Amino acid sequence: MKTEIFFNEKRLSESDIQSFKENGYLILRSVLTPDGLAQMQHEAMEAWSKEKESFDPNKSWLQNSLLVNIHHQAPTVKAYYFNGPLVNVASQLIGPNIKGATSQLTFKMRGNTKPFGWHQDNGYGELEPYNALTTLTALDDTDRGNGCLWLIPESHKKGQIRVEQNEEEKKKGSEIIVDADDSLAIPMEMKAGDALIFNCWMLHKSDGNYSTDRDRRILFLRYADADAVEVYNGGKPRLGRLVKGKTKFPEVAAFEAEL
Repeated sequence: MKTEIFFNEKRLSESDIQSFKENGYLILRSVLTPDGLAQMQHEAMEAWSKEKESFDPNKSWLQNSLLVNIHHQAPTVKAYYFNGPLVNVASQLIGPNIKGATSQLTFKMRGNTKPFGWHQDNGYGELEPYNALTTLTALDDTDRGNGCLWLIPESHKKGQIRVEQNEEEKKKGSEIIVDADDSLAIPMEMKAGDALIFNCWMLHKSDGNYSTDRDRRILFLRYADADAVEVYNGGKPRLGRLVKGKTKFPEVAAFEAEL
């Protein structure tokens, strides 16, 4: 696959890196080329349509809005995830040794007016060291009308926020929602093909999609230090393909060959 026709290479400046450290996020414009965007939309929707139906208010957020391991079904997403411009950006922010930790589609289709409250991504899959990155690549223009993300700049400086859940909530996969001051939030409005990157401790939320004719489709990719471990799973190494550098865990190095 000739990825140069699908992706635009990105390299952060020193001011970009300092801004990320201070504010906890960055927006990268036009990470996907027009051809790359069209191809990724096509592959993503083919995969989505095989497993998902239209929005059903009686279904959970996971059922309505999430499709995991999208790179298994979409070749362009796989190339973007493992060899695209976000890998080098991740190495600038995390360090020289990087692995892919998560790939999924997070789609808020028209009619899905359910909000998703304030949370940290590391609350759902706590990784240590605490420098994992969430990247959200917009497959549609995203704004306040169709449920764009909101975040609170500098909120990553609070560190990991602990939320107690009982066993029943854990089994159901209940949302892990934290308290936050809405007055501090800013909308992350993007054009299709842009990518938002933020710290694993960043507080963020999304409102419902109240548009009658526009979806809000996003590719969610998470990157972590190659030696990151799962705090919630007894400190076992997080499995994921090594995309840059090396790892001390043989099971992570072996995992590369499986994907």
